[in-house]
Amino acid sequence: MLLRLLLSLVSTATAVTERDSKDGGTVWATPHDSFSSSIGVLGCMVDTNRIAYWPNSVDCTNICVALSYEDRTVHLLRVDQSEGAHDVSYDAWNYLYTGYSATDKPTAGGPVEMTYENVDASKCKDLIDTDDHLLPLSAANSMNFLTSCLDQNDTWVGDNYVLYNILDSLCTLGRDETCDLDYPNANQASCPHTLGVPDKLDGMPVYNIRYPSGEKVRASDGQPADDEDAATGLSQPSGKTLALVIFVSTCLALGL
Repeated sequence: MLLRLLLSLVSTATAVTERDSKDGGTVWATPHDSFSSSIGVLGCMVDTNRIAYWPNSVDCTNICVALSYEDRTVHLLRVDQSEGAHDVSYDAWNYLYTGYSATDKPTAGGPVEMTYENVDASKCKDLIDTDDHLLPLSAANSMNFLTSCLDQNDTWVGDNYVLYNILDSLCTLGRDETCDLDYPNANQASCPHTLGVPDKLDGMPVYNIRYPSGEKVRASDGQPADDEDAATGLSQPSGKTLALVIFVSTCLALGL
């Protein structure tokens, strides 16, 4: 009798856990400071400070999650899968834990117990910077995930995606152009230029916020975001240089 009772309790607890893991529940959230996407989402077109990297495989519909701590809540896009931890973008974790952005008051720490809920994908539309807030996918490297969604009926991803001729999630190779997919008649996208050519792509940087310093850096090379102008061969004059230019200009104007 006791054994049956124990088995019943274990079965009930397991069912509750599975229900929580599907619809919502509690997780120990940890900070993550490097953007990536196993399904080919382009980091230059989404808010990389609001990404969830969780153990479950990325879903075709439950792609938006609300994560809460105390009286604060953020919405996160689930576009990558972790090896076991419930990682979230460092800035999101820092804001939930402290109430401040990681660039303003960075904080170090480990797992923090937070509550989550799978919510309608429309709640994450402000995190997507494309026309009509369509999920931006790499035409060369997202086909397996995308076709799995298209093979299902009425999935959010299947109804709300746009393909780009960009090879990598950090947007360093390819072309900034949209592509069409005539699925299921074709399983390869058609683009204005040849699909998948690794041309260098400039002007579409992806940024990370480094843990635990809060420094904003380019994801492609780890260089500080402030070095962007230097990387393109342009530099801003220093304060002393500006003062000297103004002084010389004034002297010339006065005929000194």
